[in-house]
Amino acid sequence: MNIIIWLAVGGLIGWVASMVMGTDGQQGIILNVVVGIIGASLGGWLFGAAFGTSTINQGNLSVSGLLVSLVGAVILIAIVKLFRGAT
Repeated sequence: MNIIIWLAVGGLIGWVASMVMGTDGQQGIILNVVVGIIGASLGGWLFGAAFGTSTINQGNLSVSGLLVSLVGAVILIAIVKLFRGAT
């Protein structure tokens, strides 16, 4: 996948995940991109085989691929909040 599209979609997924988890004010654009890309990897690892889909990291821009990536990003933020002790 084109790196620009990959970064943009990763940033959007990270931003939406941060909005869902209430951490949007604490994250900048770079952290949103990182959360989106790492979260997509986590989502693919956890749910990719179960739902028979890949993520944005494998070049899948389908609705199922975006949802798996978003769920992975939300889980990543929840794990970070758990370790940081934030509520």
